[in-house]
Amino acid sequence: MRQDRMTTLLGAATLLALVTTAVLGLRTPLDVNQGSLVRLMFVHVPTAWLSYLAYGGTGLFGLLYLLTRARRWDRLAMSSAEIGVLFTVATIVGGMLWAKPTWGVYWVWDARLTTTALSLVVYGGYLLIRSLIDDPERRARVSAVIGLVGTLYVPVNYMAVEWWRGVHQTQTLKLLGDIRFDAAPIYGWVLLAATLAFTLLYLYLLRVRGILAAREEAREERELREDLAKVEVPARG
Repeated sequence: MRQDRMTTLLGAATLLALVTTAVLGLRTPLDVNQGSLVRLMFVHVPTAWLSYLAYGGTGLFGLLYLLTRARRWDRLAMSSAEIGVLFTVATIVGGMLWAKPTWGVYWVWDARLTTTALSLVVYGGYLLIRSLIDDPERRARVSAVIGLVGTLYVPVNYMAVEWWRGVHQTQTLKLLGDIRFDAAPIYGWVLLAATLAFTLLYLYLLRVRGILAAREEAREERELREDLAKVEVPARG
């Protein structure tokens, strides 16, 4: 019961935060240059942040599995990877909608965009490899290593616009060195609210997917025991 109550409360808090962010985003003044298009920032940037958070979670949970061998960490790593892939796709779609009116095209092979696309290959491969390995322990070990290596994507993608200058703008919010926000302060506050809302969304999705993964694992183990019992009965007879 406690688990269900916590999930419900977290879901309600997430919904409230997302609705609040939507209202704030729609009430922000239009940008002088981009007009209402600037409001895409309140979705595009948080989805990118959520993908970073999810991939970082995959690496962290994988490391915890290697240290403890507790299967729950492997389930959370897998769940976090799925969330990361989902929101990487959302980031790419949002970026394309922003790129068309500003760059004139939906896609260019810019460093930031290219590394973002490559993350789908890395984590899509992570999920594919999981599906190809039947032994749970071996699957968890291999996945943990891939998840740890895959977290290198996060700093590389974040710094791509600084290391390889292309058409993509530099960070609106610069976190390294001279920390600054290169936009009107009102946009910064709304962006902060959106980022917090999407962080709650990550935690909610992670909890729900983790619960479902635990149930799936329990069902698989139950079915395996039943199959073994069916094999043993004729053998004894």
